Amino acid sequence: MSEDIFIRKSGYIGHITLNRPDVLNSLTYSMILRIEKALIEWEMDENIALIIIDAKGDRAFCAGGDIQILYENGYKKNFAYGKKFWADEYRLNERIAYYKKPFVSFMQGFTMGGGVGVSCHGSHRIVGETSKIAMPECSIGLVPDVGGSYLLAKLPGNVGIFLGVTGKRMKASDAIYCGFADYFIPETKWKDLKKKLIETGNIDWVKKFHERIEISVIENSFSQISEAMVDISSKNIESRLKHPFFEKDLSALRFNSPISVAYTIMMLKMEKVRNNISDALDAEYNFTAQSQEFGDFQEGIRAAVIDKDRNPSWKHKSLADVSEEDLQPFFQTINR
Repeated sequence: MSEDIFIRKSGYIGHITLNRPDVLNSLTYSMILRIEKALIEWEMDENIALIIIDAKGDRAFCAGGDIQILYENGYKKNFAYGKKFWADEYRLNERIAYYKKPFVSFMQGFTMGGGVGVSCHGSHRIVGETSKIAMPECSIGLVPDVGGSYLLAKLPGNVGIFLGVTGKRMKASDAIYCGFADYFIPETKWKDLKKKLIETGNIDWVKKFHERIEISVIENSFSQISEAMVDISSKNIESRLKHPFFEKDLSALRFNSPISVAYTIMMLKMEKVRNNISDALDAEYNFTAQSQEFGDFQEGIRAAVIDKDRNPSWKHKSLADVSEEDLQPFFQTINR
């Protein structure tokens, strides 16, 4: 049985490599704890100048957390497992965001959900030709989490709400424009860059490898998106997206869990979510910690991963059916 993750010192760097390419490098609970342990040790190690996190395989850096285990525990009514999983995962996301040393992430292919949490809060976030970054949690009965709400909420024109409730994928240029990445470097040059960082510990090499990239599709569409998202709410968002320009986005929105979409819209409007990643993680946790018992998470995973019928039966038929009372459990403060 191969290792799920490789953690080692290489020259001047602390090197973390996700090694589950057959399952798109999804994060297990054990992997989360091992990454955190290494980061704590390396932060105090004078011989470590910077951190690199990367992954094996071409298809994905990391497409999310290992949600099947969460489902299995939720099915047994063991909701404590999910609460512990998300609390510890969010603590790791927070640690990366505040890390004192340069933290370099290489995001090929899919970077979604939990993958965003261990890469997009670092100081030097690298994307390439194959990068596809998204927060598609509403499609499985969750909300944009792992600190993703913080990145989305900072976007002007409610573009972050648009991305969060539709799960729209960002290519490399979109990710840089939307604040999920910093540098475009052709993937053929990643090996050479890593070698320079290992040999020198000099973070300036990242900028030297950076190349210009085409204008973002989302940047080009900013006016259309922001105009549609003015004074947006769960009650009017469908009508605002009823335009040929948003045909695919409206379809994605309607597929997603209504209660997840409703909470996401409210969460991403919160000033504290926009201003501070720790507060954003708290707001996310208030939902995720209760999502198995009061939300649509179990049904979302059943439809997407267990039975794979892509036909979830949500608690609400539409956004219009979600009441303030339905959302009340998720606005209670749950300490993580």
